[in-house]
Amino acid sequence: NRALMGSNMQRQAVPLLVSERPYVATGLESRVARDSGVVVEATDSGTVAYVSADKIIVSKDGSVPNKKTPKTDYQVYELRKFMRSNGGTCINQKPIVKLGQKIHKADIVADGPATDQGDLALGRNVLVAFMSWCGYNFEDAILINERLVRDDVYTSIHIEEFECGARDTKLGPEEITKDIPNVGEEALKDLNHDGVVRIGAEVNPGDILVGKITPKSETELAPEERLLRAIFGEKAADVRDTSLTVPSGTSGIVMDVKVSSRKETKQTKMSANERRKQLKQLQDEFEEKKTRLTEDLTEALSNILLGEKIPLDVVNVQTGEIIIPANRKITKTLLRKLAAAYDHIEIDPSPIQIKIQSIINEFSGKFAELDLEQERDLDRAESGDDMDSGMIKQVKVYVASKKKISVGDKMAGR
Repeated sequence: NRALMGSNMQRQAVPLLVSERPYVATGLESRVARDSGVVVEATDSGTVAYVSADKIIVSKDGSVPNKKTPKTDYQVYELRKFMRSNGGTCINQKPIVKLGQKIHKADIVADGPATDQGDLALGRNVLVAFMSWCGYNFEDAILINERLVRDDVYTSIHIEEFECGARDTKLGPEEITKDIPNVGEEALKDLNHDGVVRIGAEVNPGDILVGKITPKSETELAPEERLLRAIFGEKAADVRDTSLTVPSGTSGIVMDVKVSSRKETKQTKMSANERRKQLKQLQDEFEEKKTRLTEDLTEALSNILLGEKIPLDVVNVQTGEIIIPANRKITKTLLRKLAAAYDHIEIDPSPIQIKIQSIINEFSGKFAELDLEQERDLDRAESGDDMDSGMIKQVKVYVASKKKISVGDKMAGR
């Protein structure tokens, strides 16, 4: 029960600005970091050819690959930068290898959130005194040094998501715009021409993130406005400001903005026949992409197998068919059959099997991505759109803010 409580409390830990490995460890830190999937492990041995904040390239000879370099001779590791987790914390991967460094398979090349040199690092190594201090640390209270707050020792980055949508109302459509009535230039300085805040802007409570106007109903108009409208057909003042603003208690820097618009109204009122045609077209496009990817896999296999002989049978485990018989000269046709059944083949363990499997593993990820994309696009086409009905435009704004340790935060548990 204590182990369960301890592990559940460790899940509540937020990643700090600077992670630090524990001096007193259990020995499981590295295993936990690997199993959690937040660190990046090397898939093959080699030498680091290129390192930047968001990408690591490892090649066999340490040289930066070009277009002619076979894909089996190098690995590219794309790092996740400043992404928002479901808990609102910041997911950021940092490289821990240097240019020219030799690495082995399964070595950790990049740290994730709350890890340091590949080890789990949930807290900081600070001096702790078990003593009473004028009753301030009564029962479960902890007294901390001011410097821990001032020097950002226990500071974390949190990313908050704010959402705003323009809908079609009975009185007319809402509009996301910079042209907002009765709002000064100072309040609009960080908005772009579409009325959405720019990335990198520093925002504080009350600042406008997305400018939005909504049509007013007759009942909301003042008597003099109704008179003007009746006489001149005045329409300028019959909108109200419904902009998305930063709530109180939140401040930070805008780090990302995502804008999605509804497809044309014709799309949503499509007949069943037209929708069937669209689905067929989408399926044909994906079949073409899959064929091209299979051809790329055939080419990659050709580099090591074309014209060679394998002393073992290559079998399709699903059908039981022998795709390439043992000691048969390998042709392009046989390789195409092998590529088409890439996820159902079986070869007895051997050096050539390792080479074939490494190429297939590289491509199986691409096939999986394509299948996922196809499923997502077909679902979207069948449902007509990926936004709520009545929604014209949707804007998501991500604001990153630093949170210092404050009263009420849990320092330790168990």
